[in-house]
Amino acid sequence: MRVTEIDSNQFRRMIKAASVTLKNNADFINSLNVFPVPDGDTGTNMNLSLASGAKYVANSTSESVGTLAEAFAKGLLMGARGNSGVILSQIFRGFAKSVSQKPQLDASDLNAALVEATKTAYSSVMKPTEGTILTVIHGAAEKSRQSYSKMDVAELMDAVSAAADVALKKTTDLLPVLKQVGVVDSGGQGLAFVFKAFADSLNGREVKVEKNEPDSEEMDEMIDAKHHKSVQGEIDPADIKYGYCTQIMVRIGHGKEVERQFDYQPFYDYLAKLGDSLLVINDDEIVKVHVHTEHPGKVLAWGQQFGDLATVKVDNMRLQQEDIINNDADDEPTKEEVDRPNDTAVIAVTSGDGIGTLFNSLGVTDLISGGQTMNPSTQDILDAINNSHASRAVILPNNSNIFLAAEQAAKVASIPTVIVHTKTVPQGMTAMLEYDPSADLADLKSAMESNLEFVKSGEVTQAVRDTELDNVHIKKNQYMGIVDGKITVTSSNMIDAATQMVKAMLDEDSEAITIIYGQGANERESQKLKDNIMKIDEDLEVEIHEGDQPVYPFLVSVE
Repeated sequence: MRVTEIDSNQFRRMIKAASVTLKNNADFINSLNVFPVPDGDTGTNMNLSLASGAKYVANSTSESVGTLAEAFAKGLLMGARGNSGVILSQIFRGFAKSVSQKPQLDASDLNAALVEATKTAYSSVMKPTEGTILTVIHGAAEKSRQSYSKMDVAELMDAVSAAADVALKKTTDLLPVLKQVGVVDSGGQGLAFVFKAFADSLNGREVKVEKNEPDSEEMDEMIDAKHHKSVQGEIDPADIKYGYCTQIMVRIGHGKEVERQFDYQPFYDYLAKLGDSLLVINDDEIVKVHVHTEHPGKVLAWGQQFGDLATVKVDNMRLQQEDIINNDADDEPTKEEVDRPNDTAVIAVTSGDGIGTLFNSLGVTDLISGGQTMNPSTQDILDAINNSHASRAVILPNNSNIFLAAEQAAKVASIPTVIVHTKTVPQGMTAMLEYDPSADLADLKSAMESNLEFVKSGEVTQAVRDTELDNVHIKKNQYMGIVDGKITVTSSNMIDAATQMVKAMLDEDSEAITIIYGQGANERESQKLKDNIMKIDEDLEVEIHEGDQPVYPFLVSVE
């Protein structure tokens, strides 16, 4: 049977199929990570990013494909994790832009959307690189352009999926590092799975569903739990200026109390006067509000003037904080925490309690749990910014795969925000040495980035497979020393690998070394590493700190 148009029900099924497919294949996508380290996370990032988009679609009541596509793109962006998740969100931002006024999509509309998706994806990356997800979307769109006039939407999506697979295979030859390892690009593989799911859905082919996949309500509960953990922190309930976390979803134009036509800016401006941590997201059908306020009733009444209230959630954050303090006296905030200046929020992404403590000691005010093994989403970073109660913010990603999500969050944050482009934990610590809360925000960013190039960062971890990379032969379970992203040494002994890595990092200008030991190492082994370093050069200053980070037994900086 010919499928001449994609209606809202079909589009919803396509998104559901893509979400399930990425969830089922996340581990496989992760395994395509070029480095043989146990933290390849492209599949995880794309899966969680698309799940967020799918949740926005499920919450929309619209019967217009264009509106659903906009909701999908918005959800993707807010849930985007890692560079792969952000680029995926940009692909569907372009897609949504093309079809925003379309109630249904025919083959011509689908083609135009894929072409616009490609343009948006390429323009979202400062230095577009072939052999990546960009090659896959380009190949898919080019096939669509050549074929759409001769096919219905189901046939076209099959052709697009096949073209994506062909383009995916080419990525191995386009990027030397992929060819050396013999894998395709992981982000491109994720997109190919999305297009395959779309094609299967339109052609009536079954998509395997995981029984344990969380439903929309379970995802809401997980997000709310995480949100309130970051909102409350360790503060005195009396210091919470706005005590009610208020969330509503309004069906625009529906209900008996409608008095106003929805216009985003006046709607937002009124709510901004009622509190802080304000987030307003809307499409043509609904508007979602999150705000901390002393007057939840006014928020509800304001929303009702534009439509009926589909959902309402009000939490008393002071009572929640009192419960935390009563249940765990050790969590009572210190005087320094209560009296902390909040003009500038310095927010660092960290993995490990010890590393968090180190950053706090250097002046970081807020921590986001995450890193290489779990990149925080755009929404996670945005929540940290908006919940900081500061007038401006500085973000330390401490991982290059978090840059794009941080930049997207900064664009929509409620306060001026800059990104200090720290690629590693040692770079983040160096950046904090230049932190001056009295400086202009642009000058502060420049100062904090000024010495990053002089920091050498080393990581020790174990290989998860046999491979050869940059002429280094690597065996599964060997320890690897990775210097500024490049595997430099391997050894069957962890201390030996760390020692040889540090030796490779040293030059005549080296003065200070910091060793941060994590899970898989201990203080005694750290001292042994220090002793080995001092044998290389007794004039070096060596510090040891407990970081408690996963995956990497040792993080080392040389300055």
